[in-house]
Amino acid sequence: MALSSDEMALHQLLCQYCDLIDSGDVKGFSNLFAKGAWGIVGDMASGADEVADVLQNVLMYDGVPNTRHLSSNVCVVVDQSGQSATATSCITVMQHVPGDFPLQAIFIGSYRDVFAKEAGEWHFVERAITPDLVGDMSRHRADMA
Repeated sequence: MALSSDEMALHQLLCQYCDLIDSGDVKGFSNLFAKGAWGIVGDMASGADEVADVLQNVLMYDGVPNTRHLSSNVCVVVDQSGQSATATSCITVMQHVPGDFPLQAIFIGSYRDVFAKEAGEWHFVERAITPDLVGDMSRHRADMA
């Protein structure tokens, strides 16, 4: 079964999320939540400025966090109106820091997403993260060192 144009656009938004955070583009990543909220369930940041503030804790190595966010089991459901959608997926975050931190999974969890479509463009309303397995985050976040 082929994806609808809305489903394809939402999958592209989900890929953009991973690409922006892994490339260290804090501004681009934060702007994904200009009209939405992001964070761990129970500790959400709202709007681009709050998300950028949270990202100040992410450790960078030559401008990148040396991570790879891998989404799997992605299920997107577009509402009949075509103006809202939800998604669920699994997330595995891998990290490697040359010299002292071998490649390993540092975080495994679930995403629960809500989207809205405005002026023909999809955006995040909420991306709630539920941690399932948390590894050594000491090279990823300053507040977990």
